[in-house]
Amino acid sequence: MENTSQKLEAEYKNNLIIRLLPGLILCFIVVFLGIYGADQLGFIIVKLNLLPAGSASPLSGIFVAILIGIIIRNTIGLHSIFIEGVGFSVKYALRAGIILLGLRLSLTEALKLGVWGLPLIISCISCGLVVTLFFTKKMKQSNRLGTLIACGTGICGVTAIMATAPVVKAEENEISYAVANITIFGLIGMLFYPYLAHLFFLNDPIKAGLFLGTAIHDTAQVTGAALIYNQMYDIEKVVDVATITKLTRNLFIIAVIPLVSYLFFKSVDKQESGEEYKLPKWYKLVPLFVIGFLLFALTRTIGDLTLEKTGSAFGIFNPSTWEQFYNFWSSFGSKYMLGLAMAGVGLSTNFKIFKGLGIKPFYIGLIAAFSVGTVSLIIVSLFGHLIVI
Repeated sequence: MENTSQKLEAEYKNNLIIRLLPGLILCFIVVFLGIYGADQLGFIIVKLNLLPAGSASPLSGIFVAILIGIIIRNTIGLHSIFIEGVGFSVKYALRAGIILLGLRLSLTEALKLGVWGLPLIISCISCGLVVTLFFTKKMKQSNRLGTLIACGTGICGVTAIMATAPVVKAEENEISYAVANITIFGLIGMLFYPYLAHLFFLNDPIKAGLFLGTAIHDTAQVTGAALIYNQMYDIEKVVDVATITKLTRNLFIIAVIPLVSYLFFKSVDKQESGEEYKLPKWYKLVPLFVIGFLLFALTRTIGDLTLEKTGSAFGIFNPSTWEQFYNFWSSFGSKYMLGLAMAGVGLSTNFKIFKGLGIKPFYIGLIAAFSVGTVSLIIVSLFGHLIVI
């Protein structure tokens, strides 16, 4: 009997799939609960007339999955049988999700903003990065957490945080804090900025769309804000302009992650985490999953261009099939792979660790969000008339 038990234990240790399966199944359950919960919360928000009828939920299923994971970890706890699979989700599902997201972004979208659109976006991204990192240092906060908030504020919210986290070796509690920070201020911007855009830009859909696309953090929140604007003032073009602006801004993840990684390793306090940090070689600052993201974005771009010129993407896919292809895989990456990873983050996060982070990072996120909104408002007011879409 004892020999049988030992054999089973040895088989368990040697079989990777068996070891990973419990944690992966748990993460999948949390993901589906997160997606369902986000949809239900979105339904409630629409019913309260905070968003137009038929709008998608402005809350990410990923964010709700993190919350569910945190609740599970801090109430019933996480049995040791789940730990290896949860860790696998955080590490590998995250990278797969970021790579697949590349199919959502076509480089040709950036060209629609013309020569003046890109400097506007770069200015807002730079503001988010510089202000956040400055106040992180000023308030003597964690460089890792400050870097995550900087990327989330400057580029594309939750996605940028998740893409940056493995590069700067962020802890699970820091990722959760940064995601919560970005989500809160993004939702506030989504509800408030459409009215601010109308106040400053009246019936100019290009300026309003540029402002919403550069001032609000997450893609879903930008879309929600543009729909609110359209409902309130019946200007449909603002939805297209805001979407193009935000997708173009998202593309900068390719350049910004290596940049902030360099700044992080250059300035990090070696005593902060008790481990030795060394500035890696330049080519190691560009993670393989970012290269994968770029390759998939190029694939989407070439497919769109060949579709436009010949009527079929790569000479193979008709318009309907091509659209279904990139929509399916990009959605699979953003919903399920990234959801799986962030469910793992939530399940790995112990509330006790948050006591060491305090309220100051929340203030940093507030200052950064306000600064980006202000810079966007000023630049769009001064140069928005030069952009034609």
